[in-house]
Amino acid sequence: MASKDIHPVFLIPADKPVLSRLIAFVIGAATTLAFAPFSWPIVAPLLLMPLLYVCLTVSPRDAAMHAFWYGFGLFLTGTYWIYISVHVFGNAALWIALLLMVGLALIMAVITSLGGWLIARLSQGEPWLLVFVGPAAWVIVEWLRGWVLTGFPWMAFGYGQIDTAFAGWAPVIGVYGVSFMVVLSAAAVIATLMAQSPRGRIGGVAVVLLPWMVGGALAQVDWYEPDGKALRATIVQAGVSQDKKWDRAQLQPTMEHYLGATLRAADSDIVLWPEVAIPALDDQIGSFLARIERDAHRRGQTVILGILERSFERSVEGRIFNSVLLLGAGERQYYRKRHLVPFGEYFPVPPSVRRWMRMQNLPHSDLAKGDDVQPLLTSADGTKFGTAICYEDAYGAEQRYALPEAGILINVSNDAWFGDSIAPHQHLEIARMRSLEFGRPTIRSTNTGISAFIGPAGELLQTGKQFEPEFMTADVVPMKGLTPYAGAGNWPIIGLGLTILGFFLIRNRASL
Repeated sequence: MASKDIHPVFLIPADKPVLSRLIAFVIGAATTLAFAPFSWPIVAPLLLMPLLYVCLTVSPRDAAMHAFWYGFGLFLTGTYWIYISVHVFGNAALWIALLLMVGLALIMAVITSLGGWLIARLSQGEPWLLVFVGPAAWVIVEWLRGWVLTGFPWMAFGYGQIDTAFAGWAPVIGVYGVSFMVVLSAAAVIATLMAQSPRGRIGGVAVVLLPWMVGGALAQVDWYEPDGKALRATIVQAGVSQDKKWDRAQLQPTMEHYLGATLRAADSDIVLWPEVAIPALDDQIGSFLARIERDAHRRGQTVILGILERSFERSVEGRIFNSVLLLGAGERQYYRKRHLVPFGEYFPVPPSVRRWMRMQNLPHSDLAKGDDVQPLLTSADGTKFGTAICYEDAYGAEQRYALPEAGILINVSNDAWFGDSIAPHQHLEIARMRSLEFGRPTIRSTNTGISAFIGPAGELLQTGKQFEPEFMTADVVPMKGLTPYAGAGNWPIIGLGLTILGFFLIRNRASL
């Protein structure tokens, strides 16, 4: 097709590169609308299509730059709440908060740029190669974001599809597999529009629709089944904002709130409190915990709560863990957080920087990391729990340790750090994906919301209000069975992505 027949809009990447990259930034920023709380899932494939087209029609270097600005827009708008946690509640200087917020977005954008480069380099301007290379490169980039520099798996496309037909893929190939199908469908739209023959267009439409149709069919498969009787569970949320949580005057009212709420839940089998529900170390509130434990034993009840645990095992000075404590089922049981938040729960910096952080009134002390393999928390009736503390539930593959033994997932969190932002809504969406991937109900308690009961298909059964005390009770049925994703993890979809990229890399070299 002669250039005079091409609409001017398609010439912008070559003729006006600065404007084109600005547009990439804007559509990246707008892609945040695909995720909670906005939940417009169609936005993701629609806004990805212009980027894929650019990657198909420009040099690998220019494609990488467009993908960089797309990623920068996505993460700047999608994770702006880091500023709230660092400056508003962390009391860090404004410039430090902005540096961390922008710095993280830039790092994620650099990783995203790799996807743009790979797509352009391996598709070589061929629309049907884009159908293979596009989703493979995109899912590898999302996976890399999950572990490079300790990992930040937020904003994977699959999370935004939790309520669409694409979600049927989650129990089979996980959230990255859902992302693969979203990008596959978007790339197929481009290939269909650029097809030169009716046969090509028909084939393109089929590829566009196939991920949706198969996903819808997979959603009808029962990967799990009930395992015993329903358990009555109660979630307790105190609603104490982060700026008041560690005020010493707030300690006694907080303890009284949780004690009173637990007494109200006398007919519940399980009572769940949020992450670090009581702002103190466990050995500082020994008599209070003993009271909760005695009452739980007397009622045949299991009380599960987040607590800072001080342990002198293998340490004379004592180590502090972000833990979940289970009371009421014989001896006390602890789960210790295994995946700590960098610059939140530990600080990978030299002593000189740590001293500077202390002078700047910044957190600078490390929490201890729990063992990778820990016994599952087990209730008084024998039900086993897969436990994740806060940020840990963003790492789906790491939660496989609990399956198939666990019948219920537990998530305790403190999303109060992010105020009235989009972060708590995004985090709830992530928790829903874990239930969907594993075919297990989730009981989720947070300090200020959003606490929820989540069904084994990722459906929201009951949610609480934010920033208010909440007391929610529901019947939860433990599940058994092993979804394909729970059995194999991310490796099938990552292996597929690497195989596709490797094949076309070898093919392209052979053709030189």
